[in-house]
Amino acid sequence: MKTENLRRESCLQRDSTEYEEYAEVSSIYLPEDMEQEHKLQADSLMEAVVSVKNMETAMRRVRQNNGAPGIDGKTVAETIEWMKVHFAEVQAELMGGYYHPTAVRRREIPKPDGGVRKLGIPTAEDRIVQQAIGQILVPLYEPQFSDNSYGYRPGRSGQQAITKVKDYAEQGYEWAIVLDLSKYFDTLNHDRLIRELRRTIKDEMIMKVIKKFLKAGVMENGVVTETTEGSPQGGPLSPLLSGIYLNEFDWEYQRRGVPEIRYADDIVLLAKSRRAAERILEGAIQFLEGRLKLKVNREKSKIVSLARNYGEFKFLGFSMGKRRNAFHIYAHAKSKKKFKDKLRKITSRKRSGKFKDICSELRRVVIGWMNYYAIAEMKMWVNEINAWLRRRIRMLFWKRWKKPKTRLRKLIHLGTPRKYAYQAANTRRGYWFVSRTGAITRALSNEKLVSWGYIDVAVTYESKHSKPVQLSFVF
Repeated sequence: MKTENLRRESCLQRDSTEYEEYAEVSSIYLPEDMEQEHKLQADSLMEAVVSVKNMETAMRRVRQNNGAPGIDGKTVAETIEWMKVHFAEVQAELMGGYYHPTAVRRREIPKPDGGVRKLGIPTAEDRIVQQAIGQILVPLYEPQFSDNSYGYRPGRSGQQAITKVKDYAEQGYEWAIVLDLSKYFDTLNHDRLIRELRRTIKDEMIMKVIKKFLKAGVMENGVVTETTEGSPQGGPLSPLLSGIYLNEFDWEYQRRGVPEIRYADDIVLLAKSRRAAERILEGAIQFLEGRLKLKVNREKSKIVSLARNYGEFKFLGFSMGKRRNAFHIYAHAKSKKKFKDKLRKITSRKRSGKFKDICSELRRVVIGWMNYYAIAEMKMWVNEINAWLRRRIRMLFWKRWKKPKTRLRKLIHLGTPRKYAYQAANTRRGYWFVSRTGAITRALSNEKLVSWGYIDVAVTYESKHSKPVQLSFVF
């Protein structure tokens, strides 16, 4: 495979669609696995899979990720305790090739833009076995993957992928071809996937188990349906298999000399002209549907100018635009709206619970969102969100104080002069209006809210924007 990859890299412009005038929701292991991994023989992998050390690591990581039970109803903790007692039996089944995975449980997750994403949740035992297999296979496949692939790989993240798009745009590749694959994980061709796996994996026991996982079936509404294609999202092995399946596409466009960035099934190709972009889009659809037997959503696949896209370009939750002769990364409007809706729900004036619990939930959501999106330029919007969120917190306090005498006492205790406290306490204006008046903003000042546990969104953004966090996914 390495020889093949080098051969592809040595002829970047052959069959290129870019000629002179038209030149253009956990990876399944941690980065330290690559450092600790010893050389493995491709024809004796199952021994490494069922080793005590590898299985213990798999159990630990599945426990960390937790997750919902499969169709057997057993939690991760219960399964791990069972595995400790019956480890020898599971080990013998895997080594003998007669391990039988259970059908996955179907769960539908609504998409922000309509429709549903179908997840397949394996049992905890199957997740442990998949995790153990993945920990052995990933170091074998990682050197074979293209540098253009960023999804679920060690030391790679969505921020790096969008930054790469920006780098290409600054080199003149201002036209983006955004490809949308319809139900990608559910439509992987099993025969083709098995052929790709056999190029590297010579251990027949590993292949038998993987084929059984692919054919295990899906339980929906109490009925198990056989699976003849696809690798259900939700299992630890699925991201690796999907990456292997699209690896040929990555190398093909690297061979053609067309800039490509892929994160799982999100693909962006780049060109220097609209005409070149149209030709690339047509060729990519032919390759994906003809060679790889996938389905491209032609309505959502489109060509966008990165310089003047007015929010049309969306990749991994980010957008991009050109200002003052420079390209800038932004959080997409849909990502911002989703974040704001989460904050609105957490700070609903109807919710109960202690203020410290609300602050704790806010901190988790804000830090998690900023860890990913802080690379984007959005200082003005963050300041607006910060002011809006503080106002909602003040509204929440005002609602909880309820009676005028309680409000008067609280305001005076927090330092508001009696005259203004009395006026505010007896007002008939609504909660939202009062939350911005001088009496309550003085009583519940920004400094007091922070001292009580409120996380300042603007400060969090500034601290992470200067040094964005690079995520490592573990599944």
